[in-house]
Amino acid sequence: MTLPLKPKQIEAVFERLEALFPSDTARPPTVKEDIDLFRALVGCLLSAQSRDANTLKAKTQLFERADTPATILALSDDEVATAIKPCGLYNMKTRSLKKLCRAVLDLHDGKIPRNRAGLMALPGIGRKCADIMLLFSYGEPVIAVDTHVHRVCNRLGLASGKSEAETARNLDARAPAWAKVNGHMQLLDFGKQICRARAPKCPNCTLSSICNYDEKQT
Repeated sequence: MTLPLKPKQIEAVFERLEALFPSDTARPPTVKEDIDLFRALVGCLLSAQSRDANTLKAKTQLFERADTPATILALSDDEVATAIKPCGLYNMKTRSLKKLCRAVLDLHDGKIPRNRAGLMALPGIGRKCADIMLLFSYGEPVIAVDTHVHRVCNRLGLASGKSEAETARNLDARAPAWAKVNGHMQLLDFGKQICRARAPKCPNCTLSSICNYDEKQT
Protein backbone atom coordinates (compact mmCIF):
# COMPACT_ATOMS: atom_id res chain seq x y z
CA MET A 1 0.00 0.00 0.00
CA THR A 2 1.33 3.43 -0.95
CA LEU A 3 2.08 5.72 1.98
CA PRO A 4 0.02 8.94 2.06
CA LEU A 5 1.87 12.08 1.03
CA LYS A 6 2.32 14.94 3.46
CA PRO A 7 0.75 18.36 2.76
CA LYS A 8 3.99 19.89 1.44
CA GLN A 9 4.49 16.88 -0.84
CA ILE A 10 0.95 17.26 -2.18
CA GLU A 11 1.67 20.91 -2.97
CA ALA A 12 4.85 19.83 -4.76
CA VAL A 13 2.95 17.25 -6.83
CA PHE A 14 0.52 19.83 -8.17
CA GLU A 15 3.28 22.37 -8.76
CA ARG A 16 5.14 19.84 -10.91
CA LEU A 17 1.95 18.85 -12.72
CA GLU A 18 1.31 22.52 -13.51
CA ALA A 19 4.82 22.76 -14.98
CA LEU A 20 4.31 19.54 -16.94
CA PHE A 21 0.77 20.32 -18.12
CA PRO A 22 0.35 24.13 -18.06
CA SER A 23 -3.21 25.36 -17.76
CA ASP A 24 -4.52 25.92 -21.26
CA THR A 25 -7.78 27.78 -21.68
CA ALA A 26 -7.60 27.20 -25.44
CA ARG A 27 -7.72 23.39 -25.14
CA PRO A 28 -10.43 21.61 -27.14
CA PRO A 29 -13.50 20.60 -25.10
CA THR A 30 -13.74 17.07 -23.75
CA VAL A 31 -16.46 14.72 -24.93
CA LYS A 32 -18.34 15.40 -21.67
CA GLU A 33 -18.53 19.17 -22.25
CA ASP A 34 -21.37 20.98 -23.97
CA ILE A 35 -22.79 24.49 -23.86
CA ASP A 36 -26.21 22.97 -23.25
CA LEU A 37 -26.37 21.69 -19.66
CA PHE A 38 -28.73 18.81 -20.40
CA ARG A 39 -26.62 17.59 -23.30
CA ALA A 40 -23.52 17.79 -21.12
CA LEU A 41 -25.20 15.72 -18.43
CA VAL A 42 -26.35 13.10 -20.91
CA GLY A 43 -22.86 12.94 -22.41
CA CYS A 44 -21.43 12.23 -18.98
CA LEU A 45 -23.97 9.48 -18.34
CA LEU A 46 -23.14 7.85 -21.68
CA SER A 47 -19.39 8.04 -21.05
CA ALA A 48 -19.37 5.40 -18.31
CA GLN A 49 -17.02 2.55 -19.32
CA SER A 50 -16.80 3.97 -22.83
CA ARG A 51 -13.97 5.39 -24.90
CA ASP A 52 -14.30 9.05 -25.83
CA ALA A 53 -14.67 8.29 -29.54
CA ASN A 54 -17.53 5.85 -28.86
CA THR A 55 -19.22 8.24 -26.46
CA LEU A 56 -19.05 11.02 -29.03
CA LYS A 57 -20.61 8.79 -31.68
CA ALA A 58 -23.40 7.75 -29.31
CA LYS A 59 -24.07 11.37 -28.29
CA THR A 60 -24.19 12.51 -31.90
CA GLN A 61 -26.57 9.76 -32.97
CA LEU A 62 -28.87 10.34 -30.00
CA PHE A 63 -29.01 14.12 -30.34
CA GLU A 64 -29.73 13.85 -34.06
CA ARG A 65 -32.96 12.15 -33.00
CA ALA A 66 -33.76 14.05 -29.81
CA ASP A 67 -31.91 16.47 -27.56
CA THR A 68 -34.32 17.46 -24.78
CA PRO A 69 -35.79 15.42 -21.91
CA ALA A 70 -39.25 15.47 -23.49
CA THR A 71 -38.15 14.44 -26.98
CA ILE A 72 -35.95 11.64 -25.64
CA LEU A 73 -38.86 10.32 -23.58
CA ALA A 74 -40.95 10.34 -26.76
CA LEU A 75 -38.54 7.84 -28.34
CA SER A 76 -39.02 4.14 -27.78
CA ASP A 77 -36.45 2.25 -25.72
CA ASP A 78 -35.31 0.47 -28.88
CA GLU A 79 -34.77 3.79 -30.67
CA VAL A 80 -32.65 5.14 -27.80
CA ALA A 81 -30.68 1.91 -27.43
CA THR A 82 -29.91 1.80 -31.13
CA ALA A 83 -28.70 5.41 -31.10
CA ILE A 84 -26.41 5.01 -28.10
CA LYS A 85 -25.19 1.50 -28.90
CA PRO A 86 -21.60 2.63 -29.70
CA CYS A 87 -20.97 3.59 -26.04
CA GLY A 88 -21.76 0.12 -24.71
CA LEU A 89 -24.08 -1.02 -21.91
CA TYR A 90 -26.79 0.55 -24.06
CA ASN A 91 -29.78 -1.24 -22.55
CA MET A 92 -28.84 -0.22 -19.01
CA LYS A 93 -27.96 3.31 -20.15
CA THR A 94 -31.27 3.59 -21.98
CA ARG A 95 -33.16 2.83 -18.77
CA SER A 96 -31.00 5.28 -16.79
CA LEU A 97 -31.39 7.96 -19.44
CA LYS A 98 -35.18 7.66 -19.50
CA LYS A 99 -35.30 7.88 -15.68
CA LEU A 100 -32.97 10.87 -15.79
CA CYS A 101 -35.17 12.68 -18.30
CA ARG A 102 -38.29 12.01 -16.26
CA ALA A 103 -36.63 13.29 -13.06
CA VAL A 104 -35.36 16.46 -14.76
CA LEU A 105 -38.87 17.23 -16.00
CA ASP A 106 -40.87 16.19 -12.94
CA LEU A 107 -38.57 17.34 -10.15
CA HIS A 108 -36.68 20.24 -11.70
CA ASP A 109 -39.02 21.67 -14.34
CA GLY A 110 -36.54 20.79 -17.07
CA LYS A 111 -33.59 22.53 -15.39
CA ILE A 112 -30.32 20.91 -14.32
CA PRO A 113 -29.35 21.21 -10.61
CA ARG A 114 -26.32 23.40 -9.87
CA ASN A 115 -24.95 21.57 -6.84
CA ARG A 116 -23.42 18.17 -6.18
CA ALA A 117 -26.23 16.89 -3.98
CA GLY A 118 -28.88 17.82 -6.53
CA LEU A 119 -26.95 16.29 -9.40
CA MET A 120 -26.23 13.07 -7.53
CA ALA A 121 -29.91 12.73 -6.65
CA LEU A 122 -30.65 12.30 -10.36
CA PRO A 123 -30.92 8.72 -11.68
CA GLY A 124 -27.66 7.46 -13.20
CA ILE A 125 -25.54 10.37 -11.94
CA GLY A 126 -22.79 9.53 -9.46
CA ARG A 127 -20.02 11.57 -7.86
CA LYS A 128 -17.83 11.57 -10.98
CA CYS A 129 -20.51 12.93 -13.31
CA ALA A 130 -21.65 15.44 -10.71
CA ASP A 131 -18.12 16.77 -10.30
CA ILE A 132 -17.56 16.87 -14.06
CA MET A 133 -20.68 19.01 -14.38
CA LEU A 134 -19.54 21.27 -11.54
CA LEU A 135 -16.11 21.67 -13.12
CA PHE A 136 -16.85 22.04 -16.82
CA SER A 137 -20.41 23.37 -16.89
CA TYR A 138 -20.48 25.54 -13.77
CA GLY A 139 -16.81 26.44 -13.43
CA GLU A 140 -16.52 25.19 -9.85
CA PRO A 141 -13.00 24.32 -8.57
CA VAL A 142 -13.28 20.57 -8.10
CA ILE A 143 -11.16 17.59 -9.13
CA ALA A 144 -13.42 15.02 -10.76
CA VAL A 145 -12.13 11.50 -10.21
CA ASP A 146 -12.36 9.01 -13.06
CA THR A 147 -10.46 5.74 -13.47
CA HIS A 148 -7.21 7.51 -14.43
CA VAL A 149 -7.32 10.06 -11.61
CA HIS A 150 -8.32 7.31 -9.15
CA ARG A 151 -5.28 5.24 -10.14
CA VAL A 152 -2.85 8.17 -9.98
CA CYS A 153 -4.09 9.38 -6.59
CA ASN A 154 -3.79 5.97 -4.99
CA ARG A 155 -0.38 5.26 -6.53
CA LEU A 156 1.11 8.60 -5.58
CA GLY A 157 -0.45 8.77 -2.14
CA LEU A 158 -2.41 11.93 -2.95
CA ALA A 159 -5.63 10.31 -1.73
CA SER A 160 -6.75 6.77 -1.05
CA GLY A 161 -10.02 5.02 -1.73
CA LYS A 162 -11.38 1.66 -2.81
CA SER A 163 -13.79 3.41 -5.17
CA GLU A 164 -13.58 6.53 -7.33
CA ALA A 165 -16.14 8.23 -5.10
CA GLU A 166 -14.15 7.48 -1.94
CA THR A 167 -10.95 8.74 -3.55
CA ALA A 168 -12.79 11.90 -4.66
CA ARG A 169 -13.95 12.65 -1.12
CA ASN A 170 -10.46 12.17 0.30
CA LEU A 171 -8.81 14.14 -2.49
CA ASP A 172 -11.20 17.04 -1.99
CA ALA A 173 -10.09 17.25 1.64
CA ARG A 174 -6.36 16.94 0.87
CA ALA A 175 -5.79 18.92 -2.33
CA PRO A 176 -4.92 22.64 -1.99
CA ALA A 177 -7.66 24.98 -3.15
CA TRP A 178 -5.57 26.47 -5.97
CA ALA A 179 -4.92 23.02 -7.45
CA LYS A 180 -8.61 22.19 -7.83
CA VAL A 181 -9.07 24.54 -10.77
CA ASN A 182 -6.94 22.55 -13.22
CA GLY A 183 -6.11 19.45 -11.20
CA HIS A 184 -8.58 17.17 -12.98
CA MET A 185 -7.14 17.63 -16.46
CA GLN A 186 -3.55 17.55 -15.17
CA LEU A 187 -4.04 14.30 -13.25
CA LEU A 188 -5.99 12.87 -16.19
CA ASP A 189 -3.24 13.68 -18.70
CA PHE A 190 -0.59 12.42 -16.28
CA GLY A 191 -2.47 9.14 -15.88
CA LYS A 192 -2.90 8.65 -19.62
CA GLN A 193 0.62 9.61 -20.65
CA ILE A 194 2.92 8.69 -17.77
CA CYS A 195 1.29 6.93 -14.82
CA ARG A 196 -0.41 4.43 -17.09
CA ALA A 197 -2.31 1.39 -15.86
CA ARG A 198 0.21 -0.88 -17.55
CA ALA A 199 3.91 -0.14 -17.83
CA PRO A 200 3.93 3.22 -16.04
CA LYS A 201 6.91 5.36 -17.00
CA CYS A 202 8.34 5.49 -13.48
CA PRO A 203 12.07 5.89 -14.38
CA ASN A 204 11.39 9.10 -16.34
CA CYS A 205 8.59 10.47 -14.16
CA THR A 206 8.90 14.02 -12.88
CA LEU A 207 7.20 12.92 -9.66
CA SER A 208 9.49 9.96 -8.96
CA SER A 209 11.30 11.72 -6.11
CA ILE A 210 7.98 12.29 -4.31
CA CYS A 211 6.04 9.16 -5.23
CA ASN A 212 6.21 6.12 -2.94
CA TYR A 213 4.79 3.74 -5.53
CA ASP A 214 6.87 0.70 -6.40
CA GLU A 215 6.31 -0.11 -10.06
CA LYS A 216 6.98 -3.80 -9.37
CA GLN A 217 4.08 -4.15 -6.95
CA THR A 218 0.84 -5.65 -8.21
